[in-house]
Parts: sequence; structure tokens; C-alpha cells
Amino acid sequence: MKAAVIPEVNAAWELREIPTPQPGPGEVLIRVRACGVCYNDVLATMGAIPFPASNPAVTGHEPVGEVVAVGPGVTTRHNGDRVGVTWVRSGCGRCDYCRLGLPVTGQTAMNCPAAVTTGFSAPGGHAEYLVTRADDTILLPDNLADELAAPVLCAGYTAWSALRAADPQPHERVAVLGIGGLGHLAVQFAHACGFETIAVTRSPQKFQTAKELGADLVVANGEKLRKAGGADVILLTAPSHGVASEALQGLRVNGRMVLAGIDGTEPFTIPPALQYPFFAQGQRIMGATHGGQSYLREALDLVASGRVTPRVEVFPCDRVAEAVGRVAKGEVRFRAVITY
Repeated sequence: MKAAVIPEVNAAWELREIPTPQPGPGEVLIRVRACGVCYNDVLATMGAIPFPASNPAVTGHEPVGEVVAVGPGVTTRHNGDRVGVTWVRSGCGRCDYCRLGLPVTGQTAMNCPAAVTTGFSAPGGHAEYLVTRADDTILLPDNLADELAAPVLCAGYTAWSALRAADPQPHERVAVLGIGGLGHLAVQFAHACGFETIAVTRSPQKFQTAKELGADLVVANGEKLRKAGGADVILLTAPSHGVASEALQGLRVNGRMVLAGIDGTEPFTIPPALQYPFFAQGQRIMGATHGGQSYLREALDLVASGRVTPRVEVFPCDRVAEAVGRVAKGEVRFRAVITY
């Protein structure tokens, strides 16, 4: 089968022929039709996060396709089922975290030392075929195109989980900080749910796009957010804790800020303030990652309904290196998807 292989750290991806895997007990073989490129794939290529453990190194945690073979004991999936594969497949079942008995979510990957993760500890979806446990797949809505389903497996899942974690109430305002791969979906999710939605971006060229996505108002920073009346919920979807700290001044009394963007260089800090001191505001700062398959299913259904539409650039697999390079430079608006 054809697969996009990362030859070594900091090397360009190459399309190679590698053996086609076969499903074992409890597993399914998926003919991958599309797989998104997440910035974490770029970070793994650079060695900034753990390099894919499979040999050859095949990453990709936004794969969708159809089941073409089922292993012994599989009853929940059938040939022809259209499915996506989750990023986190399982924990070790033995560590202190796993012994808490919590559902498998993104939290599992951050706490279990031997978590099985698609594209990192296990072969990923940038290949024509992928084997995984049947339980690690989710059925796709019939009317959802592959290239639109793929970004939901990570970017959409993250954005929706962040909104759900904030638990906004009907009368509340939601602000989305950063209008990129996650943020452009978070704006649409908030708008689709009927919340007054504010986009916060320092990029003037994104102001009109944010309004097209459903933002009722677009502002440049936390100071202007405060002057516009503030927000009850701020979703950080950009990889910058510094930007989040600055935006804290736009968070209303009893508001919630959800950190869903990954910043590996700068700590999150609460800025000094005498006029609106944090301790007196009843505010909460929380983190959010993939929150469980029920949230993923909700996100997929919203996209299938047409109320939310990922904006994607689609590349054939023979242009995968070009696509990854453009993601690394921030030139894709808003998600790159590779077809196989």
C-alpha cells in the first residue's frame, strides 16, 4: 500500500510502498480515503513532540474511510461501514491514572505512560490502509463527505470539547481567541448553538472571514473585548498562553476561560491588576482536550447538518510533502486534508 512516511526527524515526508496490515481479533481494516494534517504532525516531524513510534514512521490522527475487512470477534462493525478513527485508542489499564476507571479521552494520552495513540505510538492514517480495534472507530453520518469529516476527528473534536467544557448558558456570550484550524470551527459551533459569538484575532485579514463564519463581532484583543462588554466564555484555540493572559481582561465576572491551544514555550500567567483583580471575579481557568466519543459524535452531526463547515484545502497523496510544508508555514486556510 501507499503510505506517507517520515524518513527521520526534520525530513520531508515521502510517499512509499509498505506492507498492507491485516486485522487481528477485535480489529478492522480500514481503506483510508482522507486524513487531515494537524500541526502536531508537524511538531512530531520536527521532534518537538515524540516522533512516531511505528517503523516506518506513519503519522496522522484524522483518518476516515470505510471498513473493508473485520477480524475475528468483531460484531459492531461491518464491511462497507464509513468510519473515523480516534486519536486516543486506549490506556495501559494498569497505571495510577487508568486505575481511576475514567473513560478514554484526550486526558488519557496526557496521563497514561503507555497510551495507544493513532499516528504516534501506533501507525497513523496517512496511508491507504489502517488497522485498529473496532472500538476505536466511530461511525460517520451518511451524508458527510470524507474531506469534511477528517478535520473533525481532531480539530473539530477539540473545539467542540472546549465549548462543552465551558458549559455556556443560553444568555451568555462566547469569545473565540484565535481564528485558525480550531478557532474557525469553534466560532461556527458557538454560532450554531445560538450563542452571541465574538471572534478575537490580531489579524485584520481575518476580520471579514470571522464574520462569514458566524461571529457577531470581531475584536483585536482582550482590551477591546472588555470595551465591547466582555464575554462569559473565552475559548483559547491559538497556541499562545501570552495571548490568553492578555485576553483575561475581557472575561466577565464568573466567566470561564478554556485553554485548548497547545503552547509548549510560554506559561499561562494571571496578569497583575488592581482594578479587576482575579481573586475577586469568581472566574475559572480550565483546560480541555478530546472529551469522549459522545462529544465527537455531536461534532460530526453538527458538521453533517451543514450548520458547521470545515474550510479545507484538499491535496492528493502525491503532494503530501507540499501540504505538510504549507501547514508548517501557516499557509493553509484552515485545514489541510490528504486523499488516499
